[in-house]
Amino acid sequence: MRCAVLGSPVKHSLSPVMHRAAYAELGLDWTYEPVEIRSGGLAEFLGALGDDVRGLSVTAPLKREAAAAAHDRSQVVELLGIANTLIREDDRIFADNTDVPGAVNALAESGITHLASARILGAGATAASMAHAFGRIGLRHLELVVRNPDRAVDTMEIARGSGIEVEVHTMDNSPTGPVDLLVSTIPVGAVDGRAETWVAGASAVFDVVYEPWPTALAAAAQAAGTTVVSGLDLLAHQGALQVLAMTGRDVAPQVLRAAALAHLAPY
Repeated sequence: MRCAVLGSPVKHSLSPVMHRAAYAELGLDWTYEPVEIRSGGLAEFLGALGDDVRGLSVTAPLKREAAAAAHDRSQVVELLGIANTLIREDDRIFADNTDVPGAVNALAESGITHLASARILGAGATAASMAHAFGRIGLRHLELVVRNPDRAVDTMEIARGSGIEVEVHTMDNSPTGPVDLLVSTIPVGAVDGRAETWVAGASAVFDVVYEPWPTALAAAAQAAGTTVVSGLDLLAHQGALQVLAMTGRDVAPQVLRAAALAHLAPY
């Protein structure tokens, strides 16, 4: 069977290395490749899939397109309108979102099983998935810190639909008060010069960026003795859930993470 990760840019994705390691662990003779698909091109690609394609991982900028293009959707995808996993069953495509349970599992691995407050930098598809995930473990107050508040509307509505009180702030007017968790879904460069300030008020830091590591936020958190959860942790946990959905077989997230770390080591 064939599987792939779709997105743009996707050339440097760690998903192929991680999924192939899972297949080796499970003794499966499957393939997994990166496929460059730009915004607007997903539906055409799905329409031309061969019978030997089983599963597709979906990354930016296609997560909303993936939800819309599927024939069937999980409850989470119906709610969020965001999918990172597509499973082919006969001639139908099922959409799921493993970022949500993957985030919960990644936090739990670091001992974080309950949140009352969080501050998320950014408000795109990943931020929306994170907000919903945190609602599952008690989040009641969320601060979204964004460049353009108009682009935070969808994420704000998703969070409020999960019973979370939401405030929206601009990057130039970001709050710095105490929160249980600081989450960054923005590019590394956008944090320059502000890492220490943002980290100072957080009991834990979750940076979904994993390359280069440590990021400025992660380095500031480590220096302050603050718990850090990385994007690689998220990638490993959500990837293990994708492997289960695609193959029907369980694999430990540590298998995927170890493969990614071994791949990154020479760099």
